[in-house]
Amino acid sequence: MSIKFYAPLWGNTRSFKEFCKNVTEAGYEGVEMELPLDVTAKREVLNTLKDYDLELVAQYYQSFEPDPVANFDAYRRYLEHLLEAAPVAVNCQTGKDFFTFQENEPHFSLARELSEASGIPITHETHRGKCLYSAPVAAMYFQKIPELRICLDISHWCNVHESLLEDQKEAVDLALSRTDHIHSRVGFAEGPQVNDPRAPEWSDALQAHLGWWDRVVQRHRKAGTSLRITTEFGPFPYMPSLAYTQMPVANQWEINVYMLHLLKDRYLGSSSL
Repeated sequence: MSIKFYAPLWGNTRSFKEFCKNVTEAGYEGVEMELPLDVTAKREVLNTLKDYDLELVAQYYQSFEPDPVANFDAYRRYLEHLLEAAPVAVNCQTGKDFFTFQENEPHFSLARELSEASGIPITHETHRGKCLYSAPVAAMYFQKIPELRICLDISHWCNVHESLLEDQKEAVDLALSRTDHIHSRVGFAEGPQVNDPRAPEWSDALQAHLGWWDRVVQRHRKAGTSLRITTEFGPFPYMPSLAYTQMPVANQWEINVYMLHLLKDRYLGSSSL
């Protein structure tokens, strides 16, 4: 199997070239990001990624339209826009939590058709506010759509279910079996992101997430298939901050690089699983 690690563009405040330089030096294989709709700006992004020999996981999160038909039409336009760039994969925050199954299902059918036509894998993220926002709802989609593959950001479910999912074993097991991409953010009962996973007070949450990710890695290793991991700790307001100044309580970039090294050592080191 192969495991490749990606840095999120989310939260970057530097020039894109400087960001890519830092990503390369840190030891990532690529970047996960959206792409500008402007043709010239899009070309500049893709050329810069090529200059730094970085892979692209293209990201769709713009599920803003509250009308299912308008949402689907925007989804189609943006997926086609992303696939034109020939990324290694596309990761989608698909649909809406308040759409019915019948309203969300066409999004998955379209993604499957576009993936098969392009040969580019498309995953669907377990994200609050989107279709796969909770463990039991996602389990229902898994059962009805056997080919559905996901980006596991299980930190969201910890927040939604206000727990480390001790009572959601069957749904979690099903999710782990469908995972081709991981967002390695650590959540907890009251939020989708702990302030700093290095802090001892978050040991239980970190160990719970590592246990889930370990099982995904073991499954891919056994199958000989590839796995993508994005170290997706985010900036404010995901990152807790001090009142009034909005000063972050920890450094987003440093945490993501810490997670990169932690997981590389765990899964690719000499004593890996």
